[in-house]
Amino acid sequence: MPSETRPQGLRDRKKRATHRALTEAALRLAAEHGAEHVTVEAISEAAGVSPRTFFNYFDNRDEAFVMVDADVAERVRRAVRDAPPDRPPLWAVADAYAAELPEQGPDHELWELRAEVLRRSPDLLARTLGVHQADEEALARTIAERLAASGCADPGTYPRLLAAVANTATRVAVEHWSAGGREQSLIRIFRDVIGQLAAGLPAPAVTTAPVTSRAGS
Repeated sequence: MPSETRPQGLRDRKKRATHRALTEAALRLAAEHGAEHVTVEAISEAAGVSPRTFFNYFDNRDEAFVMVDADVAERVRRAVRDAPPDRPPLWAVADAYAAELPEQGPDHELWELRAEVLRRSPDLLARTLGVHQADEEALARTIAERLAASGCADPGTYPRLLAAVANTATRVAVEHWSAGGREQSLIRIFRDVIGQLAAGLPAPAVTTAPVTSRAGS
């Protein structure tokens, strides 16, 4: 009934807004002062909530830096499940990831902040990879289900490999983009990375004479 579902929708939107406010506050403070100098109290104050509210969304301070949108992984899996049956698995997964990459606007700025903070904080980058591990395993199960529905009885390591490759491709694209590749959009860089994988990862074309080393030099 509409009267029953509307409040739930409003609550969900308010929760997402609070989650985003906390994440944005954490990233802005970390970009300005360094993540190691940012406290839960400072993040909460900047977001206009109490520290108690902070812990309704995150188990600890570092999660606010590494988890920009907790719903992304579920949307990716849903998109993979809903992709056309004749879409090759690699491109079905790539389409799902590309749909989550930001264009211009607030989300784009948030990704830029997050990339900057992680680039300056190797410990947070390592933690980010750990956070994504469970999501990667869940995506592998979704890929396996998609393959089973298409008649593949034993996909072997393919689902796990594809999930890992997709996560790595996304990370490589984001790192390249944030390190100075912004003359191209993040989505275009990501599509180029996937294209290289789809082509079998050929070596880049040689455009200059090879550098040879001399014996004894």
